[in-house]
Amino acid sequence: MNKLGKVLLKLLGKLLLIALGFFVVTFTVYFFNLDMKLTAAIEPFLLKHYDKIERNTHL
Repeated sequence: MNKLGKVLLKLLGKLLLIALGFFVVTFTVYFFNLDMKLTAAIEPFLLKHYDKIERNTHL
């Protein structure tokens, strides 16, 4: 195998590892529903912030 082939094979291996790592992370977030748990933890702070905002209530 020539030098270019070895470099491309190494690059493909690294890309495969990165894709596998990305899949594992996203699957873990999906499986344990971590995105919604984070949203539930942040919600009180967001409600407190948006309740302070003055609104124009004229009809």
